[in-house]
Amino acid sequence: MNTLTPQPLYIVKNPNSNFKRYFQFSLLLLAAGAIYPLLYLRQNFETSILEAFQITTSDLGNYYSMLGTMFLICYVPSGWLADKVSPRLLIAFSMALTGGLGLWFAAIPSKEFLPYIFMAWGIGAGLTFWASMLKGVKMLARPDEQGRFFGILDGGRGLVEAILATIAIAIFSYAVDSQGQSTTVALKQVIYMYSFICIVTAILTFIFVRTDKVLEKATSKSGSGNLLVDLKTLASIPELWMVAAVIFCGYQLFWATYSFSAFMQEGYEITAVTAGFITVAKLWMRPIGGIGAGFLGDKYGKENILAVALIGASLGLIGMIAFPQLSSIYMLLAIVLFIGVLTYAIRGLYWAILDDCNIPLHVTGLAIGVISLVAYTPDIFLPQIYSFIADRYEGIAIYNLYFGYIAGMGLLGTAAILKLKKMTYKKKSL
Repeated sequence: MNTLTPQPLYIVKNPNSNFKRYFQFSLLLLAAGAIYPLLYLRQNFETSILEAFQITTSDLGNYYSMLGTMFLICYVPSGWLADKVSPRLLIAFSMALTGGLGLWFAAIPSKEFLPYIFMAWGIGAGLTFWASMLKGVKMLARPDEQGRFFGILDGGRGLVEAILATIAIAIFSYAVDSQGQSTTVALKQVIYMYSFICIVTAILTFIFVRTDKVLEKATSKSGSGNLLVDLKTLASIPELWMVAAVIFCGYQLFWATYSFSAFMQEGYEITAVTAGFITVAKLWMRPIGGIGAGFLGDKYGKENILAVALIGASLGLIGMIAFPQLSSIYMLLAIVLFIGVLTYAIRGLYWAILDDCNIPLHVTGLAIGVISLVAYTPDIFLPQIYSFIADRYEGIAIYNLYFGYIAGMGLLGTAAILKLKKMTYKKKSL
């Protein structure tokens, strides 16, 4: 059996054990879907955030670079914690901290306090959440279920995000269009909604998630206890670094979607509400892309489906550059949804390919942290690239250059996943 994801000790063939497994997975999915929308509120409300907080695009880019920096600092310690501390405590703490900071954010504090909010969000969603959530999913999934579990994780959390985003857009639209309130007041209502959802999820996680004691004992006994030895073990696995390269490139394709709302308002002169509805429609592609790619990956090969999704999303971005003035809003919507479903397919599969790297269970969390340290550096430098371009160009040229760079990275990611497929095939044949 693959040493990376042995069948969890409490998973046997009776229905009650499987129900316990699925129930715990559903709570992890709910937490994963509720924590990040608040941090990345710019996806649907960027222009409203700039107006409410009286900040510039460069300011907002700096805040997200701070958030990315905190993620970078926390990734490896997050992996270490995931191998030592109960997911129930880590995830509940993360949700509570994120929601509490959201309440402060909703008060529209002075811009001097915003860096502290974003850095603290980095701790809540990075140090105590990320690796523990991913390791929990890997333990719950059998070796032949890795693709679908990670696909369902990303698709399911996307469904949660889409539902919450639909509610948020409805609240925002009602406040602005029906009640005649300012965008700042409407934005505050949206932030409060997301914050309270995080706090409620923290309570549910703390009450109902229970880590199996036998599994915890088995995991702790298998560890070396030496961080340097464990890091050396991971460094000797070349496939692990290729996984990091694939995620590094694929994650940047997803980052491009964060700028779709501003791109449509700038390039097509549509309203914030219309752009919001289009980006929310894109969010509804996440269950389709993530879950569909998961099942297709288990059937036709995770690497094959990933390669198709990477090159397809890259070509979609090139299409947005090549056709700056589409003939209709429906054509624009079609391209946005096309890119959306493929980027979500990428996110749904790129952690599942870790299953072929033969990583010992006792350092799975640490492996996730190390890969994340490399793969998610775009959280730091992409906002700076965007701000650099925005300071030197105007209008649609900003997005042409930005999307062009990311499309190039997507093509590199395609080459990386094909290389990984060749490496794993050669190792299996030996």
